[in-house]
Amino acid sequence: MSEMGQTDQSDHSDHSDPIDDDDQGDPGDPGDQGDQGDQGHQSAARNQADQAELTGHSGRPEDADLAVPTPADDAEPAQRDESSNPTPDEVKGEGSALQERLEREGDVAADYLEELLDIADLDGDLDMDVEAERAVVSIVGADLQQLVGDQGKVLDALQELTRLAVYRETGERSRLMLDISGHRATRRRELEELAATTVAEVKSTGERAALRPMTPFERKVVHDAVAAAGLVSESEGVEPRRYVVILPA
Repeated sequence: MSEMGQTDQSDHSDHSDPIDDDDQGDPGDPGDQGDQGDQGHQSAARNQADQAELTGHSGRPEDADLAVPTPADDAEPAQRDESSNPTPDEVKGEGSALQERLEREGDVAADYLEELLDIADLDGDLDMDVEAERAVVSIVGADLQQLVGDQGKVLDALQELTRLAVYRETGERSRLMLDISGHRATRRRELEELAATTVAEVKSTGERAALRPMTPFERKVVHDAVAAAGLVSESEGVEPRRYVVILPA
């Protein structure tokens, strides 16, 4: 049987460690030198080279150090996270970092929107704020209904473009909220009133009530209002016909 054949047979044997097979012909073992001589050393070296060519493993014990790290290598940081709680200073530092990141998002968004207004030759002032752990940018001081569109569709599209501009600049996804001419603020009040009226009906009749299809922003406002009233709501359907259902207690 050829040397290549011997190597293939070793690969399919029950021995899972190829280092043990290669060590049988190691020229550094004095016993092997006495039994096999120089010819045995050369044959073992060729076998070892063939094994390395086929398997990508040199057969040297030190190659075992090149293995992919085991899960135990990552255990120490995880153990530290579980055994220690953040200190008040650490929590304060995280809150400060979040505030700075959101303010940075607002600045980037404002720059992008200001340039957009200049290109479109439209007037408007920009207000920036942080609410509920998200940046909020509003264009005020002018009637810009053309940037709101039917049922706020143009506004939603501009919000997504603004978020993409923030992502391109910061490398982080943004939950930034954009409002134009007070559209979202007005719509929020209307939806809160609708939710309150529908909640009262559900409590009175004991039957679920389905509202008309809404945008994700509108559904979120309704869900929050229903939860504040002590009932449960859920969204059903698929976009763009997804709607809110208010359930009885």
